[in-house]
Amino acid sequence: MIQTVTEATTAHNVTETKAEFDPKIVGFLCNWCAYAGADLAGVSRLQYPPNVRVIRVMCSGRIDPTFVLEAFKEGADGVLVAGCHLPSDCHYLSGNFKAQRRIFLLKKVLEQFGIEPNRLRIEWVSASEGDRFAGVMREMVEEIRKLGPSPLRHGGIDLDS
Repeated sequence: MIQTVTEATTAHNVTETKAEFDPKIVGFLCNWCAYAGADLAGVSRLQYPPNVRVIRVMCSGRIDPTFVLEAFKEGADGVLVAGCHLPSDCHYLSGNFKAQRRIFLLKKVLEQFGIEPNRLRIEWVSASEGDRFAGVMREMVEEIRKLGPSPLRHGGIDLDS
């Protein structure tokens, strides 16, 4: 029996349960702290799920809300924004405060689009906290796994209309 790609994808999606679901997470990590923490987790060989695709940014305050919306639109099941600890660890002084305000408002926007706000998470991870980064990733993967695939993942919601 020959199936088209669409038929095969649909058949796979019908049989995929939340327990089998392997979430795709996009992580926007601050260069100075969170990215270094992720690097430390890797160098230390700490175990955490390989579900995150890391995008290094110079500062968490540099993350435009459209970056997050685009990640969801392109099929991410969750988005992690990670930066320097509050209040005074930011190398650019106030970037982490800007990120915190943007993520707070962006969660409200996601809810209006019908996307669970828990799919977006902001965390503060320093360069010396590889174990914290690994723990955050384990927690986030489990939380997204409980929520199931993103409604945008297979064309469930059209953000362009």
